[in-house]
Amino acid sequence: MLQQLANGVFAGSIYALFAIGFTLVFGILRHLNLAHAAIFTAGAFVGIEIATRTGIPIWILFPIVAAIGALAGLLLERTAFRPLAGRDDEHFAGLISSVAFGGVLIALIQARYGTEPKSFPREYFPNQLFQFAGIRVTLTQLVTLGLALALMLGLAWLVSASSLGRAMRAVAENPTAARVVGVNVDRITAGTYALSSGLGTVAGALLALNLGQTERSLGASVELVGFAVIILGGLGSLWGAMAAGVILGLAEALTIHYFDSTWKGLVAFALLFAVLVLRPRGLFGHLKVREV
Repeated sequence: MLQQLANGVFAGSIYALFAIGFTLVFGILRHLNLAHAAIFTAGAFVGIEIATRTGIPIWILFPIVAAIGALAGLLLERTAFRPLAGRDDEHFAGLISSVAFGGVLIALIQARYGTEPKSFPREYFPNQLFQFAGIRVTLTQLVTLGLALALMLGLAWLVSASSLGRAMRAVAENPTAARVVGVNVDRITAGTYALSSGLGTVAGALLALNLGQTERSLGASVELVGFAVIILGGLGSLWGAMAAGVILGLAEALTIHYFDSTWKGLVAFALLFAVLVLRPRGLFGHLKVREV
């Protein structure tokens, strides 16, 4: 039982890291970026290629993966969303445009890496096993949990306490008023996508490191879970996404313990349905009125 709960926390940390990148864009810009899962997948493949070619230590690998993800986010914003700004159907058109961007990215991944799964080099990272009170955890799981927590808490501080975060919150409240008082809305928009995609690629590389390999469907395997996390936590709520990721990971672990792993996929949708019926704003969401 305790082992399953520990596994749930580790899985939930990756769900949360995936989801906060997604909810960051929605919370600030009200854009549904459906290319996020493809960027997540790209992070896994890029991480494996860099590790295979260079053998650099893991603490250097992840900043490089994050930087590449940030560049992908800037490209996404510039090509898929910025040309649509100001249109009456801006949000819907952006959603469709992001689907197209994601499809192109997956096609490029296939063209470069083929259709077979790719793996981290053997012995790239020592997967040492530890035991605490009967719970077995690996060094990879501990690194995953620590890095995910550090990134999530760092993002929460950035949004709540930094000058960049204040500008982000101003754009989230009223982009027109933010522009009037001197906020560079275009720069904040691009920075939000860069930050979101950087987090997404790190999450993808972390999941691949835990699994030992990756394939083109990696992002699709967590995309629906990510949606469930976002809605469960409350649309646009960073703290809600963090908490909901862990809650969902624990719920899946308990399902595996008491029932069977084949029921695991049902958990996200059952929780999603219950939250939409009982608390449509999510567990940590609140009603907001946004002026445009």
